[in-house]
Amino acid sequence: METLSHQEAMARLDDFLLPVGSDTAALLQALVKGTKPRLILELGTSYGYSTAWLAAAARDYGARLITLELSEKKVAYARDAIARAGLAAVVDFRVGNALNILPGLPDSIDFVLIDLWKNLYVACLDAVYPKLASGAIVVADNMLQPESSRPEAAAYRRRVRELGLDSVLLPVGSGIELSRKTRAD
Repeated sequence: METLSHQEAMARLDDFLLPVGSDTAALLQALVKGTKPRLILELGTSYGYSTAWLAAAARDYGARLITLELSEKKVAYARDAIARAGLAAVVDFRVGNALNILPGLPDSIDFVLIDLWKNLYVACLDAVYPKLASGAIVVADNMLQPESSRPEAAAYRRRVRELGLDSVLLPVGSGIELSRKTRAD
């Protein structure tokens, strides 16, 4: 039996992780079309499925999408897919650790999708929160499934409410927490 290091095991697991489902992607796109954000942030590009949905809506409203991903391999795949879809002009791919990249991003982010390793959700929310425009929408995926991420999902939902965001858990796809920043800090 093959013995893998923790890093190798996580890399293999990451290859099997699925993107947001079609219902979640369609909801994300509808939210973008309805709110017409100028700056969209995606935390967790993966292979670019949700990126394509967000970018298509961004293009329709002259918005810009910044997407962050740790894996260079995934970004290469996503970049190619986005280019083939004719959406490259609206997407800014950033490769690296989200917590290292977030401080250098511009302020006035209007829409955020959080869909990366669940143990990073709270830290990423805390890092992006000061950069959110008033009225910004924050969507966190995988709030109900998989069951193994439920403790992190519960911690994220607590933190959203501690920050004073209006928020609701929706049973769409794997479950999303849909939040809105209603106050200026």
